[in-house]
Amino acid sequence: MKGQTLFTWVFTILASLVLLFIIAPLAGMFLDSSFGELRATAADPEVQRSVWYTLAIAFLATLFFAFGAVPLAWIMARKDFPLKKVVQGIIDLPVVLPHTAAGIALLGFISREGLLGGAAQKAGIILVNNGAGIALAMAFVSLPFLINAARDGFAAVPERIEKAALTLGATQSRIFFTVSMPMAWRSIVSGFIMMFARGMSEFGAVVIIAYHPMIAPVMIYERFNAYGINYARPASIIFILVALIFFVLFRTLATERRMIFRREDETTD
Repeated sequence: MKGQTLFTWVFTILASLVLLFIIAPLAGMFLDSSFGELRATAADPEVQRSVWYTLAIAFLATLFFAFGAVPLAWIMARKDFPLKKVVQGIIDLPVVLPHTAAGIALLGFISREGLLGGAAQKAGIILVNNGAGIALAMAFVSLPFLINAARDGFAAVPERIEKAALTLGATQSRIFFTVSMPMAWRSIVSGFIMMFARGMSEFGAVVIIAYHPMIAPVMIYERFNAYGINYARPASIIFILVALIFFVLFRTLATERRMIFRREDETTD
């Protein structure tokens, strides 16, 4: 009993140190900024424009790429094929790449001389220094979060349920939309939220693709580089607060949706 108590105390202390390491820098930012500074920064049109632009581009990028990421996640969870581990490594690669390297790789692809950039230019679209290029940079570094979360969700769905529906005459597409996706919905939404959050916080890849139009991380960096930490800190706090509000909002909506599904299941039973 005494050994268990000591074990619990040691783990509690270690856990508290990690939490303190996360909380202390953020708390320091708030303590070092006055309410007047925060209010003036929140009213700054440049800050407002950058924050809302960041949120919009990150959300649209996540929504657009989800149409391909979710099917890929299902394939990775349900199908065995040659070089599957290589494909999984490719999916995870953006996570381990230095973000500046990711930006340079993407720039070569979407510039006027690149494969996608050349095709887009013929259609009258310039991807570099454009919102579309920013969305591609955000998606490139954040896609693994959605794919891997959705893959784990589909893998957790019992295959016997899908096979039972198949024997009853349901088509593969109907099984996916009425069985697999609803049961994996929690993981898909979590992946969507994580991809959105990771995308809106990206700096390294975005700054190489498009310094302008300026997203919030680039705006914060520019203020720090030009005027120092005291000028950049309030903008950082505003962005953190807005991002946190949206993060909590998405989490809340996802939780309410799960509760609705649970009530429907209980009613059906």
